[in-house]
Amino acid sequence: MRIGVDTSRTDNKRVFVVSGDEVTSAILTFMLTDGNETHELRDIEAAFEKGAEWKPDLLLVDAALVKAQGLSVLQDIAYRLPGAKVAIVVEEKDSGDAKTWVGAGAHAIIAHPLTIEAVRRQTDILLGRLSTKPKVQLFPRIPRTGSGV
Repeated sequence: MRIGVDTSRTDNKRVFVVSGDEVTSAILTFMLTDGNETHELRDIEAAFEKGAEWKPDLLLVDAALVKAQGLSVLQDIAYRLPGAKVAIVVEEKDSGDAKTWVGAGAHAIIAHPLTIEAVRRQTDILLGRLSTKPKVQLFPRIPRTGSGV
């Protein structure tokens, strides 16, 4: 058991980590292994092949692959792996392209530096485990002024 992992969670989701960078791929896989069925793949075509048999719930795609293949790869993912969410993993220098990628079909951006809390939180939101709605305080505390009971 790892620190920070909710062991009461029973829904095991399938996540494809698609990256040509072995280090980034290994880091993301390590972060997501608990609570997810995580698969490392080197390119988009490998994701399509594996996805034909085992449909993923989420793809984490390296920004370098999107840059190399163009924005049409996001539409290809939506067509060939319907229902799967897509998050693009970006270096800080690529963050300017993030808005374009979200407009072209990506559901989220995960920016470097990769921290276990940030990656797990974003994947849990995309997988429907966490809500993005702010929590509402039902009984707000009202500060007392003066001397009274």
